[in-house]
Amino acid sequence: MVKALARALVALNSNVKREQIAGGFACGVLLALVPPGNLLFILIFALVCFTKVNYGMQLLVTGILMLARPLVAPALDSVGWILLNAPPLQGFFTILYNLPLAPLTRFNNTLVAGGLVVGLALWLPLFFAARAFVSWYRAKLAPKWAESRLYKAFTRIPFVQSLSGAISTASRVAGALE
Repeated sequence: MVKALARALVALNSNVKREQIAGGFACGVLLALVPPGNLLFILIFALVCFTKVNYGMQLLVTGILMLARPLVAPALDSVGWILLNAPPLQGFFTILYNLPLAPLTRFNNTLVAGGLVVGLALWLPLFFAARAFVSWYRAKLAPKWAESRLYKAFTRIPFVQSLSGAISTASRVAGALE
């Protein structure tokens, strides 16, 4: 988790494209809303690995939001139940369930179906919101934060110094990969 945080901070404060950071954020939310332990989660994770998103941001957001998933589980369950009990979709779900690998996705679980639908519905708005946040952060917040006394005192804390070392290592690795 510390490495993911370090990579996310490096991405926010470096020349990583804001679209890559925003894509990592939106994909992290999608992965956090779909419960793990099924083929659908694995397929989404594998698909995201073939895209050019910031993996540090993705892993950080996924890890943090997975802890908060129980808070939104009742809403996801309701959305999944509405989707799975929609009369026009019953024939499609029957055909899908009779396919060989489709039941392994657990699409017929209300939490999985609700998480997928809500995650896909939120993906685009979250992408644009995160992209706008990165632009605002780089233009307004980062310069002010770097000059503050609180930041200078914060950087003297031993844990922060070790995190700074992890960030510089991640930055060197990212630079070597480019």
